[in-house]
Amino acid sequence: MKRVITAAVLIPIVLVLVFLGPRWQWLFTLAVAAVAALAGWEYMDLSRRCGANPPRVATMVALLALFAVDFEWPDLTPALFGILGLGLLVYCTFFKPVEETIADASASIFCLLYTGLTLIALPTLREQANGPSLVAFLLFVVWAGDTAAYYAGRAWGRHKMAPKLSPGKSWEGAIASVAGSVVVAAALVSLATVMQEPSNSAIVSWLERVFPSAVLSYPDEIWYWVGLAAVINVAGQVGDLAESALKRSAGVKDSGSLLPGHGGVLDRIDALLLAGPVLWYAQVIHQRF
Repeated sequence: MKRVITAAVLIPIVLVLVFLGPRWQWLFTLAVAAVAALAGWEYMDLSRRCGANPPRVATMVALLALFAVDFEWPDLTPALFGILGLGLLVYCTFFKPVEETIADASASIFCLLYTGLTLIALPTLREQANGPSLVAFLLFVVWAGDTAAYYAGRAWGRHKMAPKLSPGKSWEGAIASVAGSVVVAAALVSLATVMQEPSNSAIVSWLERVFPSAVLSYPDEIWYWVGLAAVINVAGQVGDLAESALKRSAGVKDSGSLLPGHGGVLDRIDALLLAGPVLWYAQVIHQRF
């Protein structure tokens, strides 16, 4: 019940942020940056359990600076990531015990990559012509996959997928996860098609007045989005397993306890950390070729 209540509270808030008009891009970016900071803080807790002691304040400043520069000058983001990474190395060199430099610098720079550079894909996607639709597609595909895997795995899971990383995950749950994502993707594209029909123009006009970006748009054929949903789902499941490996390494079950029924922020967004960049890269490749 805690899991359901938490989702029921957070999902509407997230969707409002996604579908607000373009002039609210700063608010969406700020919200994603806050999530990245919370996830980064939890990651540093995990790394401390493994013997590292990354500089928390310096890493948080670097992470937030990455989002700020990406918002104003997105073309400079890759260069800034390199500068900030080197800056964290210099900080650890001069302000941390010499015997801890490798562990602390590695943990802080990886935090910047794992919870910062990956989540920048979300505001980057939202800035595209059909950006809110893309972000909604990403979220619903990941959420549907997680939900299908959870309930199908509990009901029918018999064959363990990666028992050393996540004993609760099964191949049956993984297959149901892909199916759930594909079904939701097809439903979203179908809904976008229905919204374009002249008979629904009054409803669409009302939606545009309330949320200027709420009209879904998926311009390619449905097979493209269905196939993309399957790829995003697999990336999300790998992201989930990767975070499980980090927690196993640290000897904990959850990354935190901020979200009742879900664990920590990192537990909730682990799939997005890989799925988000995969959707962005897929869109870039598709537009080029």
